Amino acid sequence: MKEAVSMLTSLIIALLAGAQVPETLDAALVPGYQRLRPGLAVAGKPTPEALAKLKELGFKTVIDLRSEAEGLADEKVTVEGQGLRYVSVPMTAATFKLEDAQAVGRVLDDPASGPVLLHCSTSNRVGGVLAVLEAKAGKPVDDAIAAGRKAGLKSDVMVEAVKRVLAEPAPPPPR
Repeated sequence: MKEAVSMLTSLIIALLAGAQVPETLDAALVPGYQRLRPGLAVAGKPTPEALAKLKELGFKTVIDLRSEAEGLADEKVTVEGQGLRYVSVPMTAATFKLEDAQAVGRVLDDPASGPVLLHCSTSNRVGGVLAVLEAKAGKPVDDAIAAGRKAGLKSDVMVEAVKRVLAEPAPPPPR
């Protein structure tokens, strides 16, 4: 009952805010949820109940950073079943590449994509991707990592992956 009231409250807030997504959501439904800015929220893995309500909450696109082994198929079906866009950019700290961050950045930069929910299992990879995007946009690396930490970057392994990715040469532009 408490979850239903919380979800309903979030829905009302989303509707009153127009194209905005909720400022907060019940952590039991969407762990680590934060609205970083209008049109962008980050989180850990949403529950099936939360996934089924994303359209009602105002989202248009879901970017999932989890790998196939983490169960993407059900989420894709649930998200697309609501008429939302589902984008998979599977990565781990070990496989993280600049191209992964750029793929996320292209979606975030597309005005037709928003509002966007960007998530992984715990928001650690989310914070790593956002740290790379911030640094590539000109923010000093330490400041970019601090911004990534605010978005969920927790592990030293992911921080090292961010630094490794930032040291990579930019790939050639697509033809």
